[in-house]
Amino acid sequence: MDKNFLAPAEIVDAAVNAGKAKAERSVIYLLIMGVLAGAFIALAAQGSNMAAFNLLSDPSTYGLGRCLAGALFAIGLMLVVITGAELFTGNTLIITAVFEKKTTIGKMLKNWVLVYIGNFIGSIIIVLIIANIGQLNGGGGLLGTVTVNIAVSKVSMSFWGVLLSGILCNWLVCLGVWLAFAADTVLGKMFGCFFPIWLFVTSGFEHCVANMYYIPAGILAKAVYGTQAADVLAGLNWGTFVTNNLIPATIGNIIGGALCVGTAYWYTLKRSQK
Repeated sequence: MDKNFLAPAEIVDAAVNAGKAKAERSVIYLLIMGVLAGAFIALAAQGSNMAAFNLLSDPSTYGLGRCLAGALFAIGLMLVVITGAELFTGNTLIITAVFEKKTTIGKMLKNWVLVYIGNFIGSIIIVLIIANIGQLNGGGGLLGTVTVNIAVSKVSMSFWGVLLSGILCNWLVCLGVWLAFAADTVLGKMFGCFFPIWLFVTSGFEHCVANMYYIPAGILAKAVYGTQAADVLAGLNWGTFVTNNLIPATIGNIIGGALCVGTAYWYTLKRSQK
């Protein structure tokens, strides 16, 4: 009987083939597609904030706000997967192609670095646009205040807290990509992306590319919309963005995607069978 999805071992093969193709892409391709993916994730982040900021500002509706934000944020990964853009966190699954000797560690790392740079550029473009079109004035400035609060909370976490949260985040993100590999229809890929992303955002886990929007947006907004004490706002800056969040979130995301998904499924469904 015909089926419209892949079996688990076939998903590993799909991930290997996709990883091999990604590792062979040119520098300019990876940078441009990386910019697009960064922009898609940033657009999803700002859109989810716009939808949920009033709920997020009230402790009694905070969980509901996270739930709504997660439902909208999932659009970002759908755009990445279906249009073929290059997202750093999803590309941690290239590790499967390395294990199958279809590509090299060097080519994988080259992909990661170029795509990471592209993702950052795409995110910052959206941050600058949002900061200059007055969108953060939404709700009488409450959207701007919530944007700053989100950024402050992210740079105030411990290094290990961000790292562990990053593991859980990209474990779910890469499961979304994994489920999308399993589907052979656009609708199936959309649903595959949707539920794991909805869960990760609702849970509040740390995604390094999403944080390339959340924290810079807060940094640019703090002078106008910041309501915290001066020393708290001073702690929200480009340095803490990198050291307190981006570095540990990136490490955690690599572990969550490459180890908890790519390595786990390759080892159990491919290596152990051999």
